Amino acid sequence: MKAAVLYDTNKPLKIDTLEFSALKYGQVLVKIAYSGICHSQLMEVRGKRGEDKWLPHLLGHEATGIVQEVSKGVTKVKKGDRVVLGWIKADGIDAQCAEYFNNNQVINSGKVTTFNEYSIVSENRLIKLDKEIPLDEGVLFGCAIPTGAGIIINEINPKENSTIAIFGLGGIGLSALMATKLYNFKKIIAIDIEDKKLTLAKEFGATHTINSKKQNVKEEILKLTSNQGVDYSVEASGVAQVIELAFNSVKKEGGLCVFASHPQNGDLIKLDPHDLICGKQIKGSWGGACYPDRDLPKFFELYKQGKLPLHKLLEKRYTLEEVNQALDDLENRKVTRPLLEIDTKLEEER
Repeated sequence: MKAAVLYDTNKPLKIDTLEFSALKYGQVLVKIAYSGICHSQLMEVRGKRGEDKWLPHLLGHEATGIVQEVSKGVTKVKKGDRVVLGWIKADGIDAQCAEYFNNNQVINSGKVTTFNEYSIVSENRLIKLDKEIPLDEGVLFGCAIPTGAGIIINEINPKENSTIAIFGLGGIGLSALMATKLYNFKKIIAIDIEDKKLTLAKEFGATHTINSKKQNVKEEILKLTSNQGVDYSVEASGVAQVIELAFNSVKKEGGLCVFASHPQNGDLIKLDPHDLICGKQIKGSWGGACYPDRDLPKFFELYKQGKLPLHKLLEKRYTLEEVNQALDDLENRKVTRPLLEIDTKLEEER
C-alpha cells in the first residue's frame, strides 16, 4: 500500500510503498476512502509536539473507509461495513499498535492511522457509519464533530438565554458553533482573524462576529454583554495567548472557558489567580468528553436533520500525494479542514 510517512520532523512527508503483516487480536483492516487533516498532525510534522520518539511513523486520526478483514475477537464490525475511524476510544478491543514495513525498516503506527491506503485499526477506534451519510462528509465524525459539538453538548450543556464566545473557526471551532444552534443562546459570538470564516460563522448561527486582527476582542465582548463577559467560551485556535483571552472573556461568578486546542510544546498559559477566586472556571477538553458509541448515533441524526452542514467545512480536497500541500495550506490558513481523497471509488461501490 501507499502511505505518507514521517521520517523526520520539519521535513515533508514521504509517500512510500509499505507492507503490513497479518492481523493480530482485536485488529481490523480498513481500506481508507477519505481522511481529514487537523492541526494535531500539522504540529507533529512541524516538530511542535516536542521530541518524537516514534520516528518513522504514520499519521492521521480521522477517516472513513470499508472494512476488509477482521481478526480474532472482533465482533463490533464485519467485512464490508462502512466505518468512521477516530482517535477517541470507543467500545471494543483495545488492540496493540500496528507495524508496517518499508523493506526491513519498521514504520511505527498508533491504534489508528489514516494517511494511508489501508489501515490496521484497533477495534475500539471504529464506529459504523450511518448508511445515509456519504463517506467524505462522514470523515468529520472521527474528530471535529465529536470534539467541537461534544464540548457544547457534553461539557457545557448551556443554560437557557446564555451567552457564548467561540475563539478560532477551524474544524473544531465551527463544529462547536454548529452545535450552539441546538440551544437557545441569547448571543453567540464568533472570533477569528479571517473575514471569510466570520462570514461562514454567521451562516452557522453566530449572532455577532469579531475580527481579532482589527478589533479589541475583550472590549467588544464586554460591550455585547453589558460589561459582564460571556457565560461560556470555547477556545480552538491552538495559541496559548488565545486560551488566556478566552478565559479573560468569561464573566465572574460562574463563567466557564473550555479549550480543546493544544499549543506547541513548551508554551504555557498565564492566568490571574484572583479570577479563579472570583468564580471563573477553565478546563481542557479531551475529545469533547465524547463517548463515540453513545454520541455518534446522535450526531448522525442531527446530520440527517440538516443541523450539521458538514459540506461547508470541506471546501478543498487533495490526493494522498498532495498531503504536504494540504499541510502547508492548513498552516497558512488557506483551508479550514483539508480532505484527502484516498479512494473515492469506495463510495460508488457501496
